[in-house]
Amino acid sequence: MPKAIKIGERWVGEDYSTFIIGEIGINHNGDLSIAKRLIDVAVMAGCNAVKFQKRTPEKSVPPEYQNVKRETPWGFMTYLEYRHKVEFGYEEYAEIDRYAKEKGISWFASCWDEDSVDFIEQFTPPCYKVASASLTDDPLLKKIKSTKRPIILSTGMSTLEEIEAAVNLLSTDNLLIAHSTSTYPCPPEELNLRMIQTLQNRYDCPVGYSGHEVGLQATFAAVTLGADFIERHITIDRAMWGSDQAASVEPWGLMRLVRDIRVIENALGDGQKRVYPSELKARQKLRRNKSLS
Repeated sequence: MPKAIKIGERWVGEDYSTFIIGEIGINHNGDLSIAKRLIDVAVMAGCNAVKFQKRTPEKSVPPEYQNVKRETPWGFMTYLEYRHKVEFGYEEYAEIDRYAKEKGISWFASCWDEDSVDFIEQFTPPCYKVASASLTDDPLLKKIKSTKRPIILSTGMSTLEEIEAAVNLLSTDNLLIAHSTSTYPCPPEELNLRMIQTLQNRYDCPVGYSGHEVGLQATFAAVTLGADFIERHITIDRAMWGSDQAASVEPWGLMRLVRDIRVIENALGDGQKRVYPSELKARQKLRRNKSLS
């Protein structure tokens, strides 16, 4: 039976309610006011945590892409310049930390390089996320492991052999694994939700789902398949500029997502057949043979 791991004040595992993460990521587009609005949305919907992304652009952007030009809301600029535009510094994260505490929600980040781990450590995060792109980055995995905090390992764009190597490096003592497919947005035929159960059978740790699809149906299905935690990108408006916006959930969708996950949890039950008190009247009225066996 997969064990439970505590993230902040919440236990995450098979015997606990689904831990729901609203991934803000870089959907704030470098605007602190948008980041705070997204925290508000997550709180209003009932999420357990929000997640950001933290990079040191010079270290996380491959050299061959740094000078590639692209169109952005701030004009035509290199990819490296763009990465700096959407990256928050200490003052912004200090305000995010203060604001999240005020609102009563946990926050953490996926760090894409070792310096970013040191940066986020200043805020005592409840856990770290390893992005799918970083699953094979052994130096980064070792750095995150050294913090001794819970680690959520995302497995998109990875083979089973690569996942096995990462799990062996990290160990399952403080690990949660997220099934994912790294296509934004991801077509339903590539979601492969049964991988949730494959990972549960393979590893003795909580397993969840990080979804990048359009819509909510597959995320609900992930819950019924036993996902211990759910992560979805969130946005103010899917039409906003940014690579992750189209695969994100808007405020009303997020409220529905959290509400319906809680309904599904209650409806799943424990798998033990019983006659409920609410059935007894109908049983008495409709059964010819009324004996209980």
